[in-house]
Amino acid sequence: MMCTTCGCGGSEVKTEGHDHYEGNRRHRHGDESQPAHVHAPGMDGRRMVRIEQDILAKNQRHADANRRYLAERGIFALNLVSSPGSGKTTLLVRTVEALQHRLPVAVIEGDQQTGRDAERIRATGVAALQINTGKGCHLDAHMVGHALEQLQPAAGGVLFIENVGNLVCPAAFDLGEGHKVVVLSVTEGEDKPLKYPDMFHAADLMLLNKVDLLPYLEFDVDVCIDYARRINPKLSVLQVSALRGDGMTAWLDWIERGAGLASAAIR
Repeated sequence: MMCTTCGCGGSEVKTEGHDHYEGNRRHRHGDESQPAHVHAPGMDGRRMVRIEQDILAKNQRHADANRRYLAERGIFALNLVSSPGSGKTTLLVRTVEALQHRLPVAVIEGDQQTGRDAERIRATGVAALQINTGKGCHLDAHMVGHALEQLQPAAGGVLFIENVGNLVCPAAFDLGEGHKVVVLSVTEGEDKPLKYPDMFHAADLMLLNKVDLLPYLEFDVDVCIDYARRINPKLSVLQVSALRGDGMTAWLDWIERGAGLASAAIR
């Protein structure tokens, strides 16, 4: 799949099996053969813009269908986004370990290659399905729709979608989620929100992760939060440490409130 935001190259999408899925399913997603924000020989800017608009419109139709599916079942869906190395998967493992005895939980994992993250989730006892995007730099709504068909998350529960590690491309692609949650670690620098504004603008919650490392770093939490809220004044922020447990109660409470609202909507 060719990403329209960064032109990352063509790829066949592979969906790996999980506990309730027999065999591998391989198929291509749409006619996404040209990038839009890169130079392409023989293609002018107007045509590239039209291609990008067509792809995003197609994605939006799939996202709307996913959103209806989730709403009809009262499922609270979160799209977790971050750069590589933010600690997103470790945070997710700690989260599902804590939640699985309170709520039905399911996970869709997105990575370019391997099923390692889905294996980590399944080790907790939670159902997980891995999507490998090959050269693709993000999940799209079509992929997630097929994953929902296979995973069949329980009504009234929580669905976590862990996107490919990337702060650029996933910002443009609605997956049908209730919220985008951006995970930023304190090892990355305070100015990430200014460098990657689209993602922080698209998110509803920022998890400032690895705060247990603050004594060893030159990282100004207040400056980072100020930068993030310059981009998105409505952005909520929680400071967390998956390793030490800081902020986990507030994070779990935030999820449970959202899940309660989603479930109540179908009663």
